[in-house]
Amino acid sequence: MDQLINWFYTVFIENFDFWMLFGLAAQAMFMMRFVVQWMASERVGRSIVPIAFWFFSIAGGVMLFVYGVIKKEPIIILGQGLGLVIYFRNLWLIFKEKRRDPTI
Repeated sequence: MDQLINWFYTVFIENFDFWMLFGLAAQAMFMMRFVVQWMASERVGRSIVPIAFWFFSIAGGVMLFVYGVIKKEPIIILGQGLGLVIYFRNLWLIFKEKRRDPTI
């Protein structure tokens, strides 16, 4: 039990710095996309993906990518880097569709 307590202390207390706070804020931003999507779906009674989902995806993705670069975490860098390409592409497709049909 002492080892577990020491591990938590090291990870969450001793290592606490600006970048941990930044990483936590990034993760919260990224999580908000699911909250927004859930609330929008509940409001209409079916599953939808509002445009705010993609903006939160980009904001959280960029922040997590920066965090990964600063902390030298290759898995975060690769995962968020690919995700950002997908998020920007989805926004581009949405805006392209809205230009064709402004009633959407």
